[in-house]
Amino acid sequence: MPKRTVSVGRISAADIAVIAAFAALIIVLGAVSIPVGSSGVPIVLQNMGIAMAGMILGWRRGGLAVLLFLGVGFLGVPNMAGWTPALTAVSGPTVGYIVGYAVIGFVIGALCDIAPRRPQSLQLAWFFVAGVVGVAICYLLGSVGLVIRTDMDFGAALAANVPFIPGDLIKTVVAALVSTAVLRAIPDLRSERGVAEKRNTDDVTTDEPSISVS
Repeated sequence: MPKRTVSVGRISAADIAVIAAFAALIIVLGAVSIPVGSSGVPIVLQNMGIAMAGMILGWRRGGLAVLLFLGVGFLGVPNMAGWTPALTAVSGPTVGYIVGYAVIGFVIGALCDIAPRRPQSLQLAWFFVAGVVGVAICYLLGSVGLVIRTDMDFGAALAANVPFIPGDLIKTVVAALVSTAVLRAIPDLRSERGVAEKRNTDDVTTDEPSISVS
C-alpha cells in the first residue's frame, strides 16, 4: 500500500479516536462534584482528566480533546461536573475555570511535549510542574470569572481558591504518575514528542488516511 505524507496541520483517524476517548474520560470524571464554601465552585476531577490529556497526548491532541469535551457541552449535553451542561455552567461563577480548561489542555501539553523521557523520575517531575502551571492558570482565570459573576473583589476571588490547593496538588501528582505510567506502557500514545524526540513534525509519513483540521 503506498505511503501517504501527513503534514503537521493534519490529524489521523487514530488520533481522532484517541482524542474522542480522552474527551469521554473527562466527561465521565464529571460524576464527582463536591461543593466547597460560598463561592459556588465545587471540587471536581475533570481538571485531573484535562491534565492527563495534555500530559499523555501533547499540546495538539490534548488541547483538541478538551475542546471536544467543551464543545459537546455547548451542544447541550450535560458534561460538566455534576452533569451540568457547559452552557449552564458558563452563566455561573465557574465560567473562568471553564475558560481555563480550554487553555490548560494546550499549555500542559506544550510543556510536556518538551519533557525528557529519561530518566523517568525527571519526566515525572516535569509533568508535575506542568500540571501545577495549569492549576495556576485555572486559578487566575477562575478568579477573574468570580469577579465578573459575583460581588467579590479580585483578592477575595483569589483567596477563594485556597481550599482547593491541597486537593489540586494531589490530583496533579496522580495525573503525573498515571500519565508517565501510561506512556511507559504504551509509548505510541504520544506520537508527537516535540524536541524531546527531535522528530521532524513538518513532514510525517504514515499509512493511515488523514483529515485536515486546519
